[in-house]
Amino acid sequence: MRRSIFTAGAGAAAIAAAIAFAGPAQAAEGDAQLSVLHGVPGLTVDVWVNGDRTLDDFTPGSLAGPLALPPGAYELAITASDAADASAPAIGPVTVNLAANGNYTAVANLDAAGKPTANLFTNDVSRIEAGKGKLTVRHTAAAPAVDVLAGGAAVVSNLANPSEQTLTLDPGTISAAVAATGTTTPVIGPADVTVAEGTHTVVYAWGSLADNNLQLAVQTIEGLHSAPGSVPGARDGSADSGLAATGIDGGVSAGSVVVTVGFAALALVLLFGGIGMMRTIAALRAGEPLEPGRRA
Repeated sequence: MRRSIFTAGAGAAAIAAAIAFAGPAQAAEGDAQLSVLHGVPGLTVDVWVNGDRTLDDFTPGSLAGPLALPPGAYELAITASDAADASAPAIGPVTVNLAANGNYTAVANLDAAGKPTANLFTNDVSRIEAGKGKLTVRHTAAAPAVDVLAGGAAVVSNLANPSEQTLTLDPGTISAAVAATGTTTPVIGPADVTVAEGTHTVVYAWGSLADNNLQLAVQTIEGLHSAPGSVPGARDGSADSGLAATGIDGGVSAGSVVVTVGFAALALVLLFGGIGMMRTIAALRAGEPLEPGRRA
């Protein structure tokens, strides 16, 4: 689901990013979850929330979140990157409202004609069928309608800015590329995109075709397994979200992914604890003294 925030000049595209830094680090019941992608090439700004500078020299390709934000209204303003305060904003102030328990991604991007804009997408965090993953493709680039290719064949057709399309797939790694609708010559990619069981992977096309700086950004929302979560490849956990910016060569340039490690950590504790116990028993049987700090 996509909701337009506004379109208002070159500075407007970065205003959505401000809300990523307006809330506390710890989630509380009812908080909204917000991630932000800055997808406007060549634009560096300062962003202010409720009169406080929250982003200094915010640059294209930067990724933020997810952060927990109490539901409600936030007053945002955008200034030149060297402004002393928000008293003379180039854009704003504007008010953005976030709903309780919502999961969003705000994207500062170019529209199809190349003008800066911003869009707020609502992320689907519903449970995913056991043994499956979800892949959503969002067109947020200054480019005509595109096809998304996997293995050379179109899996998403005629996707226009700022639309999205979601697929439910078997887990695996897809060699994905973006081409003009009806063609197979990539304008982005190919780049490997991993679809994991119980994970919603969101791929954004951003940048400008005319300026030859199109890129992909990949967001993952994990922990969406259906019960039981013990099918092959399944992981238990809450819906954590990470972001990674991927250029046309597929290399990761920025971002973070939250990984559930509870079972792996437990396995390591049991493994090394067991080894230590066996060494202690062997030392006692041999009549050797215990090393400092070792207990039977």
